[in-house]
Amino acid sequence: MAIVYDSYRQELADSSLPLLAAGQPGRTVAWRNGAPISAAQFLAHVQQVAATLPSGSAAVNLCEDRYAFLVAFCAIVLRGQANLLPSSRAPQAVTDVMAGYPGSYAVGEQALEPAPPSYHPMPTLVDLAHAPTSVDGFVVPLIPADQVVALGYTSGSTGVPKSYPKTWRSFHASTAGNVRVLHALVGKHFDVVATVPPQHMYGMEMSVLLPLLGDVAVHAGRPFFPADVAAALAQVPGPRVLIITPIHLRALVESGVTLPPIAAMVSATAPMPAELAREAETRFGAPLLEVFGSTETCVIATRRAADDEPWTLYDGIHLHPQPDGTAVEAPQLDGLLTLADIVVLQDDGRRFRLCGRHADLLEIAGKRASLGDLTRRLLAIPGVLDGVMLQLDGDVIGVKRVAALVVAPDLDEQTILNRLRESVEPLFLPRPLRLVSALPRNETGKLPRAELMAMLEKAG
Repeated sequence: MAIVYDSYRQELADSSLPLLAAGQPGRTVAWRNGAPISAAQFLAHVQQVAATLPSGSAAVNLCEDRYAFLVAFCAIVLRGQANLLPSSRAPQAVTDVMAGYPGSYAVGEQALEPAPPSYHPMPTLVDLAHAPTSVDGFVVPLIPADQVVALGYTSGSTGVPKSYPKTWRSFHASTAGNVRVLHALVGKHFDVVATVPPQHMYGMEMSVLLPLLGDVAVHAGRPFFPADVAAALAQVPGPRVLIITPIHLRALVESGVTLPPIAAMVSATAPMPAELAREAETRFGAPLLEVFGSTETCVIATRRAADDEPWTLYDGIHLHPQPDGTAVEAPQLDGLLTLADIVVLQDDGRRFRLCGRHADLLEIAGKRASLGDLTRRLLAIPGVLDGVMLQLDGDVIGVKRVAALVVAPDLDEQTILNRLRESVEPLFLPRPLRLVSALPRNETGKLPRAELMAMLEKAG
């Protein structure tokens, strides 16, 4: 492993890096409409689309079809432009992102109404039977290692979304960790089906960068309902890896749907309850790997959630606990970057346990708690289908009360509060607690704070 890692670090020192690794012309990059798309066909599609793109510094990639997104992503990169990846594809969010990049445009494979400013519809991806099938005539483009190829935006769950630039070198570095971990779990070749959008950094890492930089093929769809997930898995030969979130996994488990054999499941975007992980592993006969990362850092650690294990850091990653969070040192970062997560290191710093986020830590009248732990206690109440605890802004004397939004059709507010009193200090009981029909989760299950506050005010 050390030899491989040293070799990889040498590769990252190069001034340019390939757009497509594992670059044999016949290897399958994607599965679309039940048919394989080869590396040669894929690169021909990229060249076809790149030739049609307008000039500009950046483009919002709005493609819904994952293969179309993959093609557009690489075409934008070939033009020397950056992919803008807003946390939401809602029209206002797209407009706000584009306003920060004068001359930018949007690209997608669908007819949108209303369309964003400067919307560029992608050309139809034609059948390319003439694409080279041998090494002769098959050339993988090289991309400047320091070219900014994407700007990822945080979800806004703690405030206003922020952007983080990603160079092609940083994506190569972060993907190396994901490739190593998945190779050890399922082997060197596998097929990916993902329920998460490619615009989200987790979806980008696991369903865009893996097929580009590993010997991996991705299903072009983004299945949502359990039956659609099963159908998508049946369309790839395997070994199959399912990229999912806790909220999608719970729906899959509760549906009773039968899945084709899968080699592994990968989850992120929200904490994975150990009981759900155990149930999923038993139900589907495959290990569930939970990954830890952020838009800022990409994935840096992993664990088996079913065993409630500590997190194990990827090779080359080091954590440095700080009073207000944790500084991360990683090959994909130019320097130390501090996250709000509080950790306790173990095993000479190679493993750690999460103790919540700095912004989630509460102190009222000298007593302490965390919003994450309070939310877990809320969700443990029988009859609570979904819920979240959040801290309000300070009142006239500066006290920041705790509030809750809860989905529990068969319970009333007083019953929920009585159950919480069994395990929660009175100071941290939510006031107000509001029953709602559903929480405003985005495509990956996250909860933007602004939407929670608006819902809380409306429910009041």
